[in-house]
Amino acid sequence: MARVMIVDDAEFMRMVIKDTLLKHGHEVVAEVGDGEEAIQTYLEIKPDIVLMDIIMPEMDGKEVLQKLLAVDPEAKVVMCSSLGQQALITESIKIGAMGFIVKPFKPDGMLDVIRKILEPN
Repeated sequence: MARVMIVDDAEFMRMVIKDTLLKHGHEVVAEVGDGEEAIQTYLEIKPDIVLMDIIMPEMDGKEVLQKLLAVDPEAKVVMCSSLGQQALITESIKIGAMGFIVKPFKPDGMLDVIRKILEPN
């Protein structure tokens, strides 16, 4: 099971994601609403995996992803995006995101992505 940090500016989304994770035995070690806070919190907590919204005010998910990988090249980040943001997802994967989830997501889809990333090949 994973120690997960959720990064999303929408409190409702964080709640939905958290509920799904908790129901399936994962631990939510942090919930943050913006990019700056995400970087600080990541460094303090070192979660196993980060679920990151792509579209956020101030600093978007791609920028946060770049900064996280700069401080920790081993960071495991999954991008969350709405339908129609294919270009952003593609760019994020090129930067180093390990996967993506499309909102509105299905719990099984999200859990599968997390499982694939955490299971050693």
